[in-house]
Amino acid sequence: MRWNRLEEEACSVARTVSVIGDRWTLLILRDCFLRVRRFEEFQARLGITRPLLASRLRKLVRDFVLAKVPYQQRPLRYEYRLTEKGLDLYPIVMSIVHWGDVHMAGKKGRPLLHQHANCGQTFDPVMTCSACGEPVNPRQVHVHRGPGAADPRHLPSPATAAAARQRPSRPSRLRHRKSRAHT
Repeated sequence: MRWNRLEEEACSVARTVSVIGDRWTLLILRDCFLRVRRFEEFQARLGITRPLLASRLRKLVRDFVLAKVPYQQRPLRYEYRLTEKGLDLYPIVMSIVHWGDVHMAGKKGRPLLHQHANCGQTFDPVMTCSACGEPVNPRQVHVHRGPGAADPRHLPSPATAAAARQRPSRPSRLRHRKSRAHT
């Protein structure tokens, strides 16, 4: 696998990493979901150099994750808005937030709480099955070759797949926890 050719791999993780796989890009995306849109605000919040920020924003625009939209004509100035493709990254960003809240927050607790506008409650992001709605954990998932599979290196090893079929699934450790419902 060649780092500068990840977008060509027949692996969804590698292709995604080719777009969002560096720390600055993830922090830019975090700020986009916090409704930051303007270059100067990204720079002030992140402490990133102008050339590095410009490079990351250009890549996100080129990959259709962000759209560069003018907000002022004289002088011409732009803001960066999430596209539909960019909005589809929300579950990824929220999964990273949740992992950080659970494993990295420290004694003071979570730095941000997320409130669901529809019900008014703070929540933990939970991955669920799109077919049945049940929470999903890695022990309850079997991976099979899809129509775009080209390289057996990205498939489960035969021994791992056989063991997974024989192992009974355990109850999810990732279920919503009332005691941690402050995200």
